[in-house]
Amino acid sequence: MATSSTTTFDLTVEEIIEEAYERCGLSVRSGFDLKMARRSMNLLFAEWGNRGLNLWTIELRTQTLTSGTLSYDLGTDVVDIMSAVLTTASDTTNDSQLDRISRAEYLHIAKKTTSATPTQYYLERSITPKLYLYPEPNAADTFKYYALTRIQDAGAYTNNAEVPFRFLPCLVAGLAYYIAMKKAPERIQLLKQVYEDEWQRAAAEDSTRTSVKLVPKIGVM
Repeated sequence: MATSSTTTFDLTVEEIIEEAYERCGLSVRSGFDLKMARRSMNLLFAEWGNRGLNLWTIELRTQTLTSGTLSYDLGTDVVDIMSAVLTTASDTTNDSQLDRISRAEYLHIAKKTTSATPTQYYLERSITPKLYLYPEPNAADTFKYYALTRIQDAGAYTNNAEVPFRFLPCLVAGLAYYIAMKKAPERIQLLKQVYEDEWQRAAAEDSTRTSVKLVPKIGVM
C-alpha cells in the first residue's frame, strides 16, 4: 500500500475559514467574509478557555521574587495556575510545594506583610492576573508554576492555528457553527451537533494519562 511518508498535514487560518464556509454551503466572496470569520475563530478560542483544560497551552514558567514584595503581575496571557513550587535562594537544588488558598483565606490573614519563606499563594484572576504570596518573601527566591495560558490569536491568514492536529476537526466544526449563526441559520442545529461531537472526542483524547493506585481501606467493623 502506497504511503506519503509524511505526517505534516496542517491548515492555515485561511484554509480553516474556507472549509468552515463550505460546510455552511457557502464560499468566501470578500475580504469582509474573511475578517468576520477570523473574528469568530478568536471568539471560539475564548470559548474553549471556558470548556476545560487545553493541555497544549500549559507552560512551565518562573517568577523571581523580591524581598519585601508580596504581589506580582503574571501577564494577560495567564488564565490560571495549575500547580506551583518554590526554589529558595539558599537551596537551589530542592523545590518545596506551595499551597493555594482562596480569596477569602488570603483576605482573612491578619498580617500579610509577615516576612519569611512563602508557603502559600493566592491567584487573583483579574484581566491581568496577580499573584499574592504569604508570608511575604524575604529573599530572591524563585516561584515556579505551570501556567494555563490563552490560545494565541489567529493573526495573519497565512498562519497555522495554535492547536494540535487532533483538534483541527473540532476547530473547523466550531467555526462552521459560528458562521452558520450569521449566514446559514438553516444549518445551525446540524453544525452545532457536529461541533459538540467533535469537541467531546478531542477533549476526551486531550487528557493526562497517569497510573492509578487504589489502596483498600481497612477498618474495624
